Amino acid sequence: MIFDNHNRPITYLRLAVTDRCNLRCFYCMPEEGIKYLPKQQLLTYEEMERLVRVLARLGVSKVRITGGEPFVRAGLMDFMHRLATVDGLTDISMTTNGVLTAPHVTALAQLGVKAVNLSLDTLDRERFHKITRRDELPAVLHTLDALLEAGIQTKINAVVMDGQNTQDLVPLADLARTRPVDVRFIEEMPFNGEGSHYPVLHWTHRRIVDELRAHYPDLQKLPDPPFSTSANYQVPGHQGTIGIIAAFSRTFCGTCNRIRLTAQGTLKTCLYDDGVLDVRALLRRGDSDDELTAAFLRAFAHRPATGFEAEQKRDTIIESMATIGG
Repeated sequence: MIFDNHNRPITYLRLAVTDRCNLRCFYCMPEEGIKYLPKQQLLTYEEMERLVRVLARLGVSKVRITGGEPFVRAGLMDFMHRLATVDGLTDISMTTNGVLTAPHVTALAQLGVKAVNLSLDTLDRERFHKITRRDELPAVLHTLDALLEAGIQTKINAVVMDGQNTQDLVPLADLARTRPVDVRFIEEMPFNGEGSHYPVLHWTHRRIVDELRAHYPDLQKLPDPPFSTSANYQVPGHQGTIGIIAAFSRTFCGTCNRIRLTAQGTLKTCLYDDGVLDVRALLRRGDSDDELTAAFLRAFAHRPATGFEAEQKRDTIIESMATIGG
């Protein structure tokens, strides 16, 4: 196991396989989309596999496949099968918007994918269309049903947005009443390709839990697993749970065990940093595995203590979440 300069273990890699997405969620990117990178500027699957193997030897045991939307990149399932052979990996999971996912659910289960995070900000078709600029809610709900039927641990990720979907908190939370699903509400972040929409974040993690408790007076706090980014709750008698992620308030930085690799091969040791290592350049100049290992260790030895520290070292955030892997 490896530790950063704040004595936090690094065991979890979020790996973006593409910067492309088939939705246009307004909190993630502008309506016109973003300028996608040419294919040659993205890591190849072979390069990604090599990097995962190097990191697994250092102690990374969990990999979450992200995007963009992972399933818009051809050959994804073949790559997932190769990841399943990496020594040291004990947990392969995925984040998806669910539009293209349903036909692959059986294969994901057979592959041993432990968990899927499904992005779903509303159960109302009109609001879904307004938020994502696409009419794809039926496809996403079909994926949700398929995941639960296949027995894959499913978490719903809902970004809470002032004036957009706050009326959906209770309907989404109610999914956990009769289904073994974890519904997680996330503070909105400024990674939308434009900068923050609001000068002040009105729907903080505290306000979200207060709103839920007003509807569920018996809402109970659960113990949070190690390295959890969410504060977790359950309504007695409900099959699933409710989580709240203080992504903007950043209350969980002290136990963060995750790093990110973007689709173009940039290492981010914090969601809010500007990228700390061009791993693609090291690969393509011919660095050995030992040289890659040394470069990773140097980066881990200079990790910011918090997202606030990382943000202070850069200009205004105008990235799209699609380019940094969630």
